[in-house]
Amino acid sequence: MTLLTVVLFGLVVGSFLNVVIARVPTGGSLLGPRSACPACGAAIAWHDNIPILSFAVLRGRCRSCAIRIRWRYPIVEALTAALFAGAYLKFGISVDFAAAAVLLAALVALTAIDLEHQLLPDVITLPGILTGVVANVASANGSVVDSLLGIALGAGLFFAIIVASGGGMGGGDMKLAAMLGAFMGWKVTLVAIFIAILGGGALAVTVLAAGRKGRKDPIPFGPFLALGGAVAMFWGQALIKWYVDGLVR
Repeated sequence: MTLLTVVLFGLVVGSFLNVVIARVPTGGSLLGPRSACPACGAAIAWHDNIPILSFAVLRGRCRSCAIRIRWRYPIVEALTAALFAGAYLKFGISVDFAAAAVLLAALVALTAIDLEHQLLPDVITLPGILTGVVANVASANGSVVDSLLGIALGAGLFFAIIVASGGGMGGGDMKLAAMLGAFMGWKVTLVAIFIAILGGGALAVTVLAAGRKGRKDPIPFGPFLALGGAVAMFWGQALIKWYVDGLVR
């Protein structure tokens, strides 16, 4: 399998993720009906549903009613393709690549859904936890103990935050953290959570200082967990080694 094949596969998966993002929060079926314009209801022909290319050809507008197509569609497709390409370059064609692709696809979908609906659906996170355990065990460097410890760490830490904050953080974040732990084990999950807290804290301080949000306004944390998970998946082990080496010098 070549890099180009992986990129094309990522574009196709990204197109499917747009369906997931649009339908899962509303309880819609992923099997049907055919995709249609949300404004005029016109069914989208196959040649208008080619990832990125159709958006460019149509100049970002529906062929039937000319309403603007949301930029989320090509962004999700391009991001998924780029992440899959990165996973291929890091892992090659292997069990680790398959696990990374599944995790990254889930993180892209969860990020978009949380940004739009402030929701992290159980239908993605709960099966993701089970899938993560299987993927971790199948990996050459994984183990069921490491996966279970990762689940306990992710879920336990966020459960404590939920209790301490009086519900200021949702249960979806707890399940997403558990999913990261299932895929990556407890050490790399620590890196992911640390990055997420840094990113989320920095944004919170920025928007509060700019007056864009008040102290009680919700800020979705799922995207930061997803970012932390993606960064940790690619560079978590290297960051752990760098940190440990610095301690023993």
